[in-house]
Amino acid sequence: MSTTVRTALITGANRGIGRAIAASLLLHAGIKVLVAARNEANAEETAAALGGNVAGVALDLADPSAAAATMTDIESQYGPLDILVNNAGILLSGDALDTDLAMLDEALRVNTLGPIALMRVVGPGMRSRGWGRIVNLSSGWGSFHEGMEGPTSYAISKAALNAATVSFARALGETVKVNAMCPGWVRTRMGGDNASRSPEEGADTAVWLATLPDDGPSGGFFRDRQPIGW
Repeated sequence: MSTTVRTALITGANRGIGRAIAASLLLHAGIKVLVAARNEANAEETAAALGGNVAGVALDLADPSAAAATMTDIESQYGPLDILVNNAGILLSGDALDTDLAMLDEALRVNTLGPIALMRVVGPGMRSRGWGRIVNLSSGWGSFHEGMEGPTSYAISKAALNAATVSFARALGETVKVNAMCPGWVRTRMGGDNASRSPEEGADTAVWLATLPDDGPSGGFFRDRQPIGW
């Protein structure tokens, strides 16, 4: 009996949580992993270091329309995506009075509109094939339930990503699982050296959501594989 091969793409996968997600997915039989990074050389270097059924691709979310076109080209080259992990993101400091429109625009483009653009490209194909998994890396800092305590542009962009998660889960139907997750405070370039979690610990819930069974949840927000408040 042949094993179904699923193709997964992880954005921002050349370091930190994204790289840990890629490494973990490669341990699952039947998953080909596309490591995406803004720089093609970084993506290919990471893919070579990880080894296995993996390739590196360049994908920059700073221009969501261009990112959508690039994603179409990636699917033309590697085949349709079955798993999309929207991990790439930026963190700009500043409260509401320190955040100008240019900062908010930059955060929204990378953290919200880029993922939305990619979901619009891959989602319809997942729905038509009757299987798909989309994971949006969000944050408790973008949760109204937890007080929206992060820097303003980051908090707003992640709250908007949460809203997009619910909307796409509804639009794509039961066979495509679309979920958001918070990795916690992770030792990455963004989280800093004093963070309490390793990249592997931060990646765990994302990997779980990326490999959900057919009766798994959709349209939810999770931390440590448990639902959390929006």
